[in-house]
Amino acid sequence: MPDQAEVEQYACRDAWVVSARGSYDLHTIPPLAKALDTAARTHRKVVLDASGITFGDSTLLNLLILTHHETDFRVAAPARQIRRLLEITGADTFLKVRATVEEAAACS
Repeated sequence: MPDQAEVEQYACRDAWVVSARGSYDLHTIPPLAKALDTAARTHRKVVLDASGITFGDSTLLNLLILTHHETDFRVAAPARQIRRLLEITGADTFLKVRATVEEAAACS
């Protein structure tokens, strides 16, 4: 199933990267929520590699905002639908959104 939600994690520079793939809604968000919560509690800087997210609704948006409040959080390479969600809601005005994981991990 190509749109199945998957989460991978790794270190990049001095940041912890959570790489998400697939579609995220109320039913598929729990693994990503757990990964971001754990990362926020154990790492000073957390990057979400959003390049593989094909769909996200208000559940995903809420998770991004909560994570932003818990740690130094960045969103890297959001796909078109996610970038549009951030723009429409104004979340792009306070979330650190960068073009690449490397750029997100390096920015202050």
